Amino acid sequence: MPYSTVIDCLCKKGLLKEALDLFSELKVKVIKPNTVTYSCLVYGMCNSGQQKEATSLLNEMVDNNVSLNIFTYNILINAHCKKGIISEAVETIDRMRKQGIKPNIVTYNTLVDALCKKGMVSEAENMVDTMIKRGIEPDVFTYTALINSHCLGNQVGKARRVLQLMIEKGCTPDIVSYNTIINGLCKAGHIEVAKELFHKLAFNGLKPNVYTYSIMINGLSKEGLSDEAHQLFRSMGDNDCLPNSCCYNVMIRGFLRNNDTLRATQLLVEMVGKGFSADIYTVTLFVNLILGSDKSILM
Repeated sequence: MPYSTVIDCLCKKGLLKEALDLFSELKVKVIKPNTVTYSCLVYGMCNSGQQKEATSLLNEMVDNNVSLNIFTYNILINAHCKKGIISEAVETIDRMRKQGIKPNIVTYNTLVDALCKKGMVSEAENMVDTMIKRGIEPDVFTYTALINSHCLGNQVGKARRVLQLMIEKGCTPDIVSYNTIINGLCKAGHIEVAKELFHKLAFNGLKPNVYTYSIMINGLSKEGLSDEAHQLFRSMGDNDCLPNSCCYNVMIRGFLRNNDTLRATQLLVEMVGKGFSADIYTVTLFVNLILGSDKSILM
């Protein structure tokens, strides 16, 4: 079995020490490690939080005239971004550009997503402008990251504009894109706009998934529309999407928040009968209700 394959397996199983021992053995035998071998180790080091060591390994590749590729660099850039060290990620991109390796869509998306998650939306938008100037068009992941960031910042108007821009540019939103903006609209109290987008899904060739339904059921319930939420809950099967534990819990909590203890209890019994369990939030609402009542609602 080739050394690279074994090293890759060890790294993916978190056995970095064993992988490095084998790497050292390879050198002793005067077997020159190739790009794949180094990339596996960079991946293993990054997964273990050893970004500095991974960077040193990249330098070793350069010193040993082993060609670096975009895949290797993207591993390190992703690791920096996951740790929130965006400045290091940007420096890595600068280094790779100096070596004649151009960032690709994965590189930019990784950085855009990291900036968005840190609330640095302006910087993320600037990065998108940069990638477009360099001939790389944003994809569904890029736009969805921006939509999510605007929603988290309670800027649903901007999120909707990004969705519209996405469509105008010929980039078709997927169900994740719609779930993200529908969730943002519900949280901001724009339930009517959320309902409008939800009903347009079929027109756009998409089917709502369990997460879409959970978002809408929760949003409707918070607006006091538990009857409409329940109707939507019961209609899930029409789209070949059966309620899961999350959906049941969201609907039960909707009933409880709207003081409909009877239907909440009935749905709890139905949920348990289907093999699902109440989560900690649902249990807490029931307990608080029982403690605040003269008699158990479960009798």
